[in-house]
Amino acid sequence: MTIRTATLNKVLTIEIARPEKKNALTQAMYTAMAEALEAANGDASVRSVLITGQPGIFTSGNDIDDFMQRPPQGDDTPVARFMRALLDCDKPVVAAVTGAAVGIGTTLLLHCDLVYVSDEARLAMPFVSLGLVPEYASSLVLPALIGHAKAAEKLMLGEPFSGSDAVDCGIANAVLPAGEVVNHARRMAERFNALAPGAVADTKRLMRAPQRARIREVMAAEGALFGQRLRSPEATEAFQAFFQKRKPDFSKF
Repeated sequence: MTIRTATLNKVLTIEIARPEKKNALTQAMYTAMAEALEAANGDASVRSVLITGQPGIFTSGNDIDDFMQRPPQGDDTPVARFMRALLDCDKPVVAAVTGAAVGIGTTLLLHCDLVYVSDEARLAMPFVSLGLVPEYASSLVLPALIGHAKAAEKLMLGEPFSGSDAVDCGIANAVLPAGEVVNHARRMAERFNALAPGAVADTKRLMRAPQRARIREVMAAEGALFGQRLRSPEATEAFQAFFQKRKPDFSKF
């Protein structure tokens, strides 16, 4: 299994462990992460969740081979289940970004509560370069965090950004040396052990409540358009270029 889970000192750790593929995520991996989050949400012995990757890589996003064999369509896909589980998790979710976070690797951070990034981290949301559109309410949450102009750089131009940039944008709490980020994130997760769990959960619900319904609406709208874009000539060209190891040519569109 390329997702490792373990509970230690009331912290459930979900570790993406596929370094030979740059932690690229498959449908099976999404299912495993969804199941872990769902179980944690109903387990009183778990006070928080920590999501992390491997040294130098958080996740490179979707495994393209797996993605193309079973393109995500609709609300019953493994990735949709995982993102719903993340959105609905009442427990605090802490992310330790150990390196590159591409595509959904950055998108999921927008739905975590605390995010700590390595000084080697590079984040990117290159949907447009694949002929696609943003996913899972990133087109709503990111502009709300950093404003339209900065969000346009990330979502429309697909410009990568550093861990320090992520902190400046309000996506992350702090940037740390690469060797310290996981331990620091774990210490922060363990701080919830000394706090009243019901009060923590209620506070999280209150913080999320104003946008929750809108987030679900935008997720559905993005998902419908994402599915249409997957079948578009632009996406076909982008994915062909990826497999042929060349730059896509959008000049004909």
